[in-house]
Amino acid sequence: MGVGRGGPPSGRYHGPVIRALLFDFNGVLVDDEPLHLELFQRVLAEEGLGPLTAEDYYGRYLGFDDRGCFSAVLAAAGRAVEPPRLARLIARKASYYRDEIHRRGYPFFPGAVALVEAAAARGWMLGVVSGALREEVEGALRQAAIRDRFKVLVTAEDVEAGKPDPASYRLALAELNSQPPLPARLIHPHEALAIEDSPAGLDSAAAAGLTTLGVAHSYPADRLAGAGAVVETLAGITPERLQELVGG
Repeated sequence: MGVGRGGPPSGRYHGPVIRALLFDFNGVLVDDEPLHLELFQRVLAEEGLGPLTAEDYYGRYLGFDDRGCFSAVLAAAGRAVEPPRLARLIARKASYYRDEIHRRGYPFFPGAVALVEAAAARGWMLGVVSGALREEVEGALRQAAIRDRFKVLVTAEDVEAGKPDPASYRLALAELNSQPPLPARLIHPHEALAIEDSPAGLDSAAAAGLTTLGVAHSYPADRLAGAGAVVETLAGITPERLQELVGG
């Protein structure tokens, strides 16, 4: 895999020195949140629920995985949240998503792939921590020819509770330290930088003890004020710039 060991020279930074980079998927690497909203609306309308407005989606549900979003919408409508029904809704939305992505392709944000390549070249260990389904994450990374840059993928199938619960980030950190190639020494939580686009994602990473960066792709920067640092876009962001932002 295109991962390894290393970091910036010692003595240059006063804060945490980054050794691992963990990306959220939807809204950070891939610009598909509008598509997810469209498909949630479609499935819910088929169930006689809704309308799910953009205001509600971005204000209340962004950052949830599909299971969390459907559960919350059903509960808010006074409908029973039954596991078989949830499984059907998730599967139907996933089928619609596959159809649309097959037609459109995965739309990566400007600068996202370049940052992945530069961070891997620097020797940082990389991962994706997402509420998306694994096949969606795998498909996007293969499309961009960067799957081998990532040591760890934690997706919706891997944890019981999605973000803002910290379970997904705790699992990602454990796998960074336990899966080959092993780091020269354990990666501590503050040495792993999580890049998130939502308050729920930032809360998840922070609760796991990680250093955080908010990227204002989905929310205005002031909604991401809980992050260690915030940028408007990943375009032009380099590993050196990331280190300056969180460790300078």
